Parts: sequence; C-alpha cells; structure tokens
Amino acid sequence: MNKISINIDGHSTSISIEKEFLDELDKISKEMKISRNKLVSNIDKNFNADTINLSSKIRIYILKYRIENN
Repeated sequence: MNKISINIDGHSTSISIEKEFLDELDKISKEMKISRNKLVSNIDKNFNADTINLSSKIRIYILKYRIENN
C-alpha cells in the first residue's frame, strides 16, 4: 500500500492505494496527457458517490476505464 500526497484544486490531501492501482493511474494520466493530480481531481469531481472515499473512487474509476478502453 502506498500513501501519496496529491493536490486537488489547491487543496492538499493524501490517499492510500495499492502500487498496482497507482501504476495504472499514472498510465491513464499519460494516455490522457494530463497530470496525475488533474486526473484525480476529475475523478473526485465527476464520481457521483459522496459516501465513497477518494481511494475507492480511484480504484473503481481505473477498473471502469480499463474495461471501456481495452
């Protein structure tokens, strides 16, 4: 499990996420040609489940993204 610091729209936070998901997050951000912080910010803004923590939102986003784009 990795704990990383990120900046979401000027707000610093940290997330704990498995290395495999972090690697995929970085791959997706490169594919989309945006920074990791921007991708995480987009995930946080556009995910419609307020009760899910950010790390879980990221995991679900990655799984859905890979299903839709493979």
